[in-house]
Amino acid sequence: MRQINFIIIFAVCLALVLFSLENTEPASIKIFHGFQVKAPLAIELLLAMWLGAVLAWFFSLWTQLVKQLESRKSLRQMRSQEERIQELEQDVDSYKTMLEEQQQPLLSPSESLPEGATTE
Repeated sequence: MRQINFIIIFAVCLALVLFSLENTEPASIKIFHGFQVKAPLAIELLLAMWLGAVLAWFFSLWTQLVKQLESRKSLRQMRSQEERIQELEQDVDSYKTMLEEQQQPLLSPSESLPEGATTE
């Protein structure tokens, strides 16, 4: 993938250089009413490309930051859900033991005496 990116960037830069060599006549750009800039067309194109690249880089940084924040948020949610699951599993275990204790048959008095002992 890096090789493909390098080839694309190289082709764009080569096209810009060839365009710059052919377009050296001055052109004017109106920034806002009353403010006008005159420069060679190639310079204006290079500045516009540079500005676009910088904006794309900032957008890339912004999207990476948003992804990191979302992943941290989802990680915190997963941890809290895991803690809640552990609490609920402990509750289920304690309820099972309580239920088992309640379901044990009550021993009759004759069953509770040791063998050979009589109740006379």
